Amino acid sequence: MPITVAIVEDNPDYRIGISYILRASPSCKIVGEFANAEDFLDEVDEILPDVVLMDIGLPGISGIEATSIVKQKLPRIQVIILSVFEDDDNVFRAICAGAIGYVAKPVMPQQLLEAVENAFNGGTPMSPHIARKVIEMFKQHAPPPKADYHLTDRELDVLERLVQGDDYKQIADKLFLSIFTVRAHLRNIYDKLHVHSKSQAVSKALIERILHKH
Repeated sequence: MPITVAIVEDNPDYRIGISYILRASPSCKIVGEFANAEDFLDEVDEILPDVVLMDIGLPGISGIEATSIVKQKLPRIQVIILSVFEDDDNVFRAICAGAIGYVAKPVMPQQLLEAVENAFNGGTPMSPHIARKVIEMFKQHAPPPKADYHLTDRELDVLERLVQGDDYKQIADKLFLSIFTVRAHLRNIYDKLHVHSKSQAVSKALIERILHKH
């Protein structure tokens, strides 16, 4: 079965060129060609392409907005941005909107076909310099490392039992500890997590995935 492809490109010459390349390949089948995002979004439910080749600078709804809309509506569709815009802001917003790939114009015929096949097969087609940009940008926007509360292995065991819903006696029985020792561990856990109750400790453990390090 050929890969079904939709083209969203307002430049008629470029749209015809992309179409010509894809039509010449037996691995691809064009199911729609659009000069704006609005017409594409109106028909996407009917044509259901495997891959969309999306320009950014479209009249009306931008390619980035259209990517976000189609990915929320039909997440299995893979969107590749084809654009002359290579600035950090456009690249970052396109990837965050759900684009699987970002290829800079002009694109060679073989590169275009490889990008479509790559996206369809679960890859992330990008021009090499765009890929480097993406890596650097996500390094800058990466979330801060999770706090290390320096819980001991035994304190993590007690916290895990607490998250499982055990009371003090059940924790003591399962970990072969006295209730006095369990309470001592819990005091240390509360101090290290900066909380004041069982529910706060459990909530923090779940939200910050503290036990996933254990």
